[in-house]
Amino acid sequence: MSLPLWFEIGSLVVLTLILAADLLLILKRPHIPSTRESTLWVVFYVVLALIFAGLMWVFAGGEYAGQFIAGWLTEYSLSIDNLFVFVLIMSQFAVPRRYQQEVLMVGIIIALVLRLIFILLGATVIEHFSWVFYIFGAFLVWTAYRQAFPGGDHESEVKKENFLVRLLRRGIDIADHYDGAKLRTMVDGKKMFTPMVIVFVTIGVTDLVFAIDSIPAIFGITQSAFIVFTANIFALMGLRQLYFLLGDLLDRLRYLHYGIAFILAFIGVKLVLHAMHVNELPFINGGEPIEWAPEISTLMSLAVIVVSMTVATVASLIASARERRTPVE
Repeated sequence: MSLPLWFEIGSLVVLTLILAADLLLILKRPHIPSTRESTLWVVFYVVLALIFAGLMWVFAGGEYAGQFIAGWLTEYSLSIDNLFVFVLIMSQFAVPRRYQQEVLMVGIIIALVLRLIFILLGATVIEHFSWVFYIFGAFLVWTAYRQAFPGGDHESEVKKENFLVRLLRRGIDIADHYDGAKLRTMVDGKKMFTPMVIVFVTIGVTDLVFAIDSIPAIFGITQSAFIVFTANIFALMGLRQLYFLLGDLLDRLRYLHYGIAFILAFIGVKLVLHAMHVNELPFINGGEPIEWAPEISTLMSLAVIVVSMTVATVASLIASARERRTPVE
C-alpha cells in the first residue's frame, strides 16, 4: 500500500493552517502561558500526532504508521534537546519572558523551512545514490559519540555563535534594549534594530545545526519524504508549549543526552547495515549486495527509541530526587 496523494496534500494544508492559527494567536495575545495551558496544548499536539498515525494506518497500512511514529518520536526526543539551547539563548540575551513565545515560534518556523530544504535534498540524493547511507550512518555514529561525550556543554555551544553576533553588530546599528517583540525601534530619533534580531539569528544558526543532525537520523527510519517532513512538523508543534511546561525540569534531565546518543548510534548502525544490504559500491563485495546484512524492522526501531528515552528520563529523575534528598554539608 502507499499513501494517497489527496491525503498527503490535505495533511500538509491542514498542518499549515494549524501552524498559521498558532502564530496568529501568539501575535494577538503575547503572554506567559500557565502550566495548565501548556499541558493542554502539548497533549493536543501529541493526540493529533497519534490520530494522524491512525489515519496513515487506515489508508496505507501499519508499516507506514510505524515509520511515522518512530520518526516522530526520534525527532521529538531531538527537539527536546533543542530546548536546552533555547533556554540558554533566552537567558544569554535576556529576552523578556512575555515575548519568548514569539521568539520560539519564529525559531520553529525557521527550523521547518531549513528541514524542508534538507529533506528535499536528502530524498533526491538517496534516490540516486544509495551509497550515501554509508555516509549518513557514519555521521550519526560520530554525532552519537559527540552527544554522549561532549567536549563542552550547551552553554559553550551558544557562546561560540557570538562571532556571528559580533559580525552582525559591526554591520548594523543595534539598540541596547528591547521594544516589545519588534525588530526595529527609534533611539534618539534614529531607526535601529533591537536585540531581538540577534536572538533570531542565533536561533536560526542553532536550528541549522540541529537540522544537519536530525535529518539523517529520520532517513534511517523511513525514506518517504512526506513521512520525514510530517514527523518533523509534529515534533516541532507543541515545542513552544513544552518549553514553558518543562521549565526547570530540563536541568533535571541530566542523562537525556545518553538516551539520544544511543538512539543516534542505533540508527547509524541501521543505516550502515541497510547500505550493505543494497550495496552498489564496486570496491565493497564486488558491487553486489551483502546478503548477510540484516534489515532492522520499524517495530524494533520503535522499541529501541521508546526504551532509550524512557530509561534516560527515569534515570535522570531518580538521580535528581536522590540529590535533593542528600543533605548539603
